[in-house]
Order: sequence, then structure tokens, then C-alpha cells
Amino acid sequence: MCARQETRLVPGFKLIRISGELSRDMVRSMTGFGRAEITGQSYRVTCEVKGVNHRFLDLYLRVSRKYAVLEDRVRELVKKYVARGRIEMSLNIERIEESERSLKVDKALAMAYYKSLIELAEYLNISSNFSVIELMRLPEVFSLEDGEEDLEVLWQDVAPVVEEALRSLTAMRENEGQNLREDILKRNEQIRHTVQVIEERSTVIPKEYAEKIRKRLSELVPEVNIEESRIVQEIALLADKASIAEEVVRLNSHIRQLASLFEAGGPVGRKCDFLVQEMFREINTIGSKANDITVSQLVVEVKAELEKMREQLQNIE
Repeated sequence: MCARQETRLVPGFKLIRISGELSRDMVRSMTGFGRAEITGQSYRVTCEVKGVNHRFLDLYLRVSRKYAVLEDRVRELVKKYVARGRIEMSLNIERIEESERSLKVDKALAMAYYKSLIELAEYLNISSNFSVIELMRLPEVFSLEDGEEDLEVLWQDVAPVVEEALRSLTAMRENEGQNLREDILKRNEQIRHTVQVIEERSTVIPKEYAEKIRKRLSELVPEVNIEESRIVQEIALLADKASIAEEVVRLNSHIRQLASLFEAGGPVGRKCDFLVQEMFREINTIGSKANDITVSQLVVEVKAELEKMREQLQNIE
């Protein structure tokens, strides 16, 4: 007799497979939801899985104690689909075929009850006549137990539903991840353009320094003739202190690296978060060294974009 198998997924999301495998080169969000239900040969299994932000991979599995033995296998399946994030999974397993049941009698406990009842009857000076049936009614003297389940048969029904739920979760995470990717790359490009403007502005700053120094000197000591070489030397010192060439080079390098990571795809969240921290470091140095109001305004714009990027990266796997 063929097993009836049903699969229900969250509607509205398309699974992306290459040669039967889930695509691994897409940027993913860490938030999402997936659900699947399968009626297999021996069990009806329902799995719901939810993903939220977390620095590392953290699985919280809700399953009856009876089937806790499956946790390690489920964890290995989760690692195939999720690299980072808190995963909350609810796994409901219902046996649909009847199993043999056995009666287990705790003889030692029954004997302990018997002796205690005899002693109590003698102490109270009452009749100690009681039947075996009355003993069986006492707590935990007997219990009904299901026959031992075959773990491999159970796993054959559980594994497909867990994988389908994880695929559904992954489809949602990839859908949201694509939106986040586009937003972050757009901001990264805006930062690249602003840094280019800062770099162009930095070439003008020494000339403006020179004009300001000459004008200030002519106002303060109009009758004194100061050597031009001395003025050039002072201007060169100021220009050297205000030079942001190294910072611009490093910042542009970080911008290119971030774009490359998103092009490569996969789990990029932590790497990109590190790059954004380094970009903050460089732009802060530029702001402190340039000592120019125009550059300062542009630096504020870059930092605002970086802050928005950092917030978005908190959702990237």
C-alpha cells in the first residue's frame, strides 16, 4: 500500500533549486517563517519554523520528550539551510498506525503497598482483606506502554517535513534578503559618490588655506614683507596635516569589498558589519583631519548612510 504524502508550504514564496539543491549563493535575511505538514507511512508530522536575528546559530526546538532523541538529527538539517540566526522550531509528531501495547506491573511497588497496608491494618486493628484488583488501583502499580518505535522509520517521515519547512523559511529569507541587498548596495554607491566629492574637495583645500593665510597676514602686518618661502612652508605643513589621501584610499577599498561580498552572496552579514565599522573609522578620521566645513557636511551625510546600512546589516545572515 502506497503512503499518502501531503506537503503544505507558506503561500507566495517560490523555492529556488539548482539540480535539486537549494540555491546557496543568495543573500538572506535572518527573519522568516516556514511551515510544512506531511502524512507519511506511519506518522503525521507538522513542522513550523521561525527565524529571527541572532549573532550566531541558535536552535530552540519544541518537541515532546518522547521524541527528543531526534534533536541532533534536526539540528544537522537546520545547519544545511541556516548559517546564523535564532531558529524556533515546533515539531508535532502523531503516530497514525496502531502499535502493540504492553502492561507493565511494578511488582516491587505493589509488594511495598501490600506490606504497608498489612502493617496499617494491624495497627488499626481492622480487617486486612483486600484483593489484587484493589492493589492494582494504587498509583503507578501498573502502566500501559506502547511498543518500541523504530527510529529509522520515524526519521523517514520526519526528515522530509523538516526540510520542506526549512526550504519555505529559506525562500522567505532570500526574498527579504534580496530587498535588503538592493537597499544596502544603493547606499554603498551613494557613499562612494560622496567620497569622490570629498576627494575632489580635498585638492582645493590647500589653495584656500594659502589664500586665507596671505589675507590674514596682510591684515595683521600690512607693512611687513614676509618671505614667500616661509608662507609656502607653513601652507605645506597645514596641507600635510589635513591630508586625507590615505583614508580615502582605504575607504574606497572598503566600499569595493562590501559590493564584492554582496555580489558573491551567501552568509555575508558579519563580514559586511566589520567593513562598515572600518568605514566609520575612516570617515571619522577624514572629518577630524580635513577641518573644512564643506567636507564636514559631506562626512555627516556619509555617516548617516553608514548608520542606516548598519541597521540593515543586523538583519542579514
